[in-house]
Amino acid sequence: MSTRIGEKRAAGFWPLAFVFALFVLFLYGPMITIFVLSFQGPEGGLTFPLRGVSLHWFHKLAEGLGTVDIAAAFRRSLMLGAVVMAFTVALSVLAGLAFRKKLAGGNLLFFITVASLIMPSIIVSLGIGLQFRLLDTGIKDALTAMDATATLENYGTALGLLTSALGAHLTWTLPFGLLIMFAVFNRFNPAYEEAARDLGATPWQTFRHVVLPLIGPSIVGVGMFGFTLSWDEIARTSQAIGDVNTLPLELQALTSTVTTPAIYALGTVTTLVSLAVMAIALGGVALLRRRSLHPRR
Repeated sequence: MSTRIGEKRAAGFWPLAFVFALFVLFLYGPMITIFVLSFQGPEGGLTFPLRGVSLHWFHKLAEGLGTVDIAAAFRRSLMLGAVVMAFTVALSVLAGLAFRKKLAGGNLLFFITVASLIMPSIIVSLGIGLQFRLLDTGIKDALTAMDATATLENYGTALGLLTSALGAHLTWTLPFGLLIMFAVFNRFNPAYEEAARDLGATPWQTFRHVVLPLIGPSIVGVGMFGFTLSWDEIARTSQAIGDVNTLPLELQALTSTVTTPAIYALGTVTTLVSLAVMAIALGGVALLRRRSLHPRR
């Protein structure tokens, strides 16, 4: 029961509130610190006290950080995150629909899918990188056997942003999407679908006009998970990306070479992208709820 106005709180409330405040400070304190230090003036350093307030280090970031092409890494991460999000949503929804019925070997398939969550990320990355290097060897041997010299000379590697890196990220995002959709369909009332079929709706019409609006907020949530988990992933990307880098990998490398608040400015920009994705997701959920409460006639 909530505390009424004028009623004294229990004796244990304030110690618990203090512990919770410390937890929130520990959770968000580093992010706030990075935000503040990224707006320092030209004479600013990597620690407090704050020396002036300006957008100087954001301008420096826009000019580039040495030989590192931050803009290209930013675009690569955005593209990879968008593709991972699309695959995570599509596969999670399809798997959720499939697992509504009893499947032969369904339990084994489920445990295999979520097993990557309990494996160290670097091991998953190493395994995927090894698989694609073996694939490279097989392709080169096949090209050599076919005497395709020109193709062999132009062939580089199967490792890449939308091959090995995509697979590595899906081993991380897909289990979360599956767990969300399984929970959603576990509570889904099939009476809505039966009513639609009784009214003459086809299976596709039933899914589009009945099922999809009801699970829409969950789909938005799965998409948000897919993008944000991919956006800042390092360990699973490191051994499976090939000869290019995503933004988190570039950021990790820059921490040992860049000694100015420009690195904080980059951290601020990447965090703002994550917050923007979350805001878009929440806006999408609110829009779907509004449409469900006020459907078009």
